[in-house]
Amino acid sequence: MDAARLKQSWSMVAGHGDQVPLYFYSTLFLAHPETRQMFPTNMAGQRDRLVTALGHIVSNVDQLDQLVGFLQDLGADHRKFAVRAEHYPAVGEALLATLQHFLGEQWTDELAQEWTAAYGLIAQVMTEAAQAAEAVNPPWWVSEIVAHERRAFDVAVLTVRPQYLLPFTPGQSVGVSHPSVRSWRYYSPANAPRADGTLELHVRAAPGGAVSSRLVYGSAVGDRIHLAAPVGERLGLWSAGSSDLLLLVAGTGWAPVKALVEQVAAEGSRRRVDLYVGARSRSELYDSDAIDKMASSYPWLTVTYVVGADVNRPGEFVQAVDRALADGDWRSRHVFVCGSDQMVSHAVQTLGQAGFHPGQVHHEGLGDQWYGPAWRTAVQQAPVGDTSGGGHR
Repeated sequence: MDAARLKQSWSMVAGHGDQVPLYFYSTLFLAHPETRQMFPTNMAGQRDRLVTALGHIVSNVDQLDQLVGFLQDLGADHRKFAVRAEHYPAVGEALLATLQHFLGEQWTDELAQEWTAAYGLIAQVMTEAAQAAEAVNPPWWVSEIVAHERRAFDVAVLTVRPQYLLPFTPGQSVGVSHPSVRSWRYYSPANAPRADGTLELHVRAAPGGAVSSRLVYGSAVGDRIHLAAPVGERLGLWSAGSSDLLLLVAGTGWAPVKALVEQVAAEGSRRRVDLYVGARSRSELYDSDAIDKMASSYPWLTVTYVVGADVNRPGEFVQAVDRALADGDWRSRHVFVCGSDQMVSHAVQTLGQAGFHPGQVHHEGLGDQWYGPAWRTAVQQAPVGDTSGGGHR
């Protein structure tokens, strides 16, 4: 396989921007209309994800060890879209037609053979991974909403009970979809695993977010939703060893950190944990009752609320990381950062400038439209600040 030729040709095609996914999906749906139902009604985000995933695959085609893991995750994850082995040839046809269209005279029989072989390998790895995953987990878990609390105009806390036990570890994310919406969003359960198998989800309705808006405004107790297999390891408590912790959160970024605090309590360790909760106003502290209860129950947990304007910077608000660094030297601790795109990016950069090494600082993958394991792997390659992310939407 000529990796250099594949990269060069993809670079030429990707230069056509939004026309590439538009042509690809038009070709796919016209030739194989049965595939349309596997995709969301609004294809805007899907078009971006296609280009990003293909770009990641091609850019790593000469690093098979990394690429195989990426493709295995992608293949297993795509089961939730009802993707089956017989769909891969249809996608391959549309991909080759798209490449030929945009490369024009640069498209040769030899290059066609290179791309056919490359796609064949991709399809094989993804198909085998999907088949292996079938023996471990279902493509999704049907789950009932057993509690639905509106904590703010755009924030709801849901408790859901999967039909079958959904195994996960604190800090992971699970895909969530409402049956009426052909789309998925990823949320981190706000609890450590419970004996009754229920999960607590903190959802903020994002502008234009079909799934998040449906969960906040259009769902009620008794409704059924779908949950996909948990993904992600970057926020796992294991990555901090037995170290003391500094937790920096804002908004619904509190959800995975709440799960981590519960895990610390369950493990009965002697960790010291300091939690800084940032907000522009008290009204944004939608789960303060639970935070205060934890602070009074766990002597090893210290909570500091960081609320309001920054007196030194008119028009700006105090960030949790800035307050924490002003309060003390935390460089012996592992730091977990969860919040809005801007908050996470600012915190990670500030901690780096303060002398924290990357292995100490844990946060979700950065990416505007984070999309499960495939997207998470891709955005890990981006420098902090290039993109921004969060799955709690």
